[in-house]
Amino acid sequence: MSKKKITKPKNDINVPNKISRVKILLVLVFIFILMIALIVRVGYLQIIDGEHLQTLATSKKILTETISAKRGSIFDATGDTLAVSYETDKIYIDPETTEDNYKEFVAQKLGDILGIESSKVLAKLNESKKRFLVASDVEKEAVDTLREWIDKQEFTTGISIESSTSRSYPHHTLASTVIGFVGTDNQGLYGIEKSWDSFLSGTAGKSVSLKDASQSEIANSQESYIAAENGYDLTLTIDANIQDIVEKHLAQAVEDYQCESGITIAMDPSTGKILAMADYPSFDCNDKDAPNSRLSLIWDSLTPEEKDKKRFRMWTPKAVTDTYEPGSVFKIITSAIAIEENIMEPDIAATFNCTGSYKVEGEKRPINCHKTAGHGKESLRNALENSCNPAFVELGLKIGKNLSYKYYDAFGFFGKTGISLYGEPKSGIFYPINEINNHELGTASFGQRFTITPLQMITAASAIANDGILVQPQIVSSITNTDTGEVTTFETQEIRQVISKETADTVASMMESVVTKGTGHRVVTGIAGMEQYSVGGKTGTSEPINGTLDGYVASFLAMSPVENTKIVLLVILNSPNGEEHNGGQIAAPTAGNMLNEILPYMGVETGNKDDGIESNLSQKDLY
Repeated sequence: MSKKKITKPKNDINVPNKISRVKILLVLVFIFILMIALIVRVGYLQIIDGEHLQTLATSKKILTETISAKRGSIFDATGDTLAVSYETDKIYIDPETTEDNYKEFVAQKLGDILGIESSKVLAKLNESKKRFLVASDVEKEAVDTLREWIDKQEFTTGISIESSTSRSYPHHTLASTVIGFVGTDNQGLYGIEKSWDSFLSGTAGKSVSLKDASQSEIANSQESYIAAENGYDLTLTIDANIQDIVEKHLAQAVEDYQCESGITIAMDPSTGKILAMADYPSFDCNDKDAPNSRLSLIWDSLTPEEKDKKRFRMWTPKAVTDTYEPGSVFKIITSAIAIEENIMEPDIAATFNCTGSYKVEGEKRPINCHKTAGHGKESLRNALENSCNPAFVELGLKIGKNLSYKYYDAFGFFGKTGISLYGEPKSGIFYPINEINNHELGTASFGQRFTITPLQMITAASAIANDGILVQPQIVSSITNTDTGEVTTFETQEIRQVISKETADTVASMMESVVTKGTGHRVVTGIAGMEQYSVGGKTGTSEPINGTLDGYVASFLAMSPVENTKIVLLVILNSPNGEEHNGGQIAAPTAGNMLNEILPYMGVETGNKDDGIESNLSQKDLY
């Protein structure tokens, strides 16, 4: 019997189990890959793009608003407003929080509402990463329209509206180079506005609160608030009435005598307070970039770089920053040194013999007198009355360089005056004492071949009018904390006793003789009423340096009254082109016209009872 082979049947249950394992494996692999991708994405967001996303998230939750501090006002000595701030709105936009898809739309809308070029806004939106100013001094109607449009949007515009302040100068050009102006960010850029910016600007405050995606503040959310500290008010020593008188006559003189420009300073010698400080031509603080009357004649022919240079020059307080050769006005300093050191007495007849020139030993070329025939024999007082150069060359050589430089330093010519305005040079420009020769020392005795600032000159002259005491010039009288009302007043700063009271009185008397008998008589003659005032003065005419294009500088220094002086006035006229160019011819009458209005305004009593002025001087003598 044969045996049958028995075949074991296939187990159908195992087949589906095998398929299930494959599917499970595939699912697991897919999940694993998905997890890896998720981890990579999370890592990218956290590590690489995390800071950017965090900034966006925070910006959409936190509303930070700057609370602008109100800039302090500037007043003159009488309380008249010279600079004031007023509330306004500024529009800013932040490229980081402006959604990319809407930037063009936002720029176009800003252009439509604010009346500005949308293309420039869009270009800056695409280029800049920081918040920038779109418009300032925006009218209320436009601000309300913009706010309404922002509230309706369902995306982040990046636009913020901030209440701020803008600056106004009610007197426009009055004392413009002294006051200066502010920039678009309300920061002082020139003049008092810059020099005292830390006091005027105050400290901005800040408000931080939560907002939702539509930029609306979330109710009942926690808010932090830091109040703004408003800027201090400043009261200047300048009197707007005196300033106006000075500017009016300075402008008239510059135009009448065809000068390039003019400078005037008025100072109270006992306190150092600047009563007026003027430049002509000047500019309008409210429209600082517009060329003045002189520049407008050539403005279109200038390159952009030249226009910038001319603007900077136009804005500069030249009485503080510029140096010039003082000319014969400086003879009062040489006289003071000689009298103080007992080198020369003022009224000894025939002390000098002017033949029309003086030749320094060892020099080939003589130093000429403006009167070619010479003044003959004269005392020191006569030499000052006549503004005789040879006499002062001889006197300067007797004094010597060491003593001269000692007093130049004491009078303040080798350092800053300390006035609180930017741009003052560190020192006048003199020959080094170890290099100066006798010829140069001789010319220095009558104020040539060195340069000082007009402010240095009037400060030194004021020491003579102030019993020999040098005081620091002052242009800010007080500051007021506008939040508390506390007032801080700046007192007079005496620097040193330069010469004795006796010497100062003698030099002042000699200056009075210059007006009553000498080259300075035009400060009173021909001006009705001026003969009755006690006035001392000194003319100055510095000549062009050979080989240069520099013009004459005509000047006059006046003090009134001669005793108990209330005002010292320095008038400088640069590069006159008319027939008359001497200080006695053009600067003296200009000073006289100014004083004729200033002295009655100040309540100065008449003190010179002479019925007339005796003078035998010719036109050539008016130095």
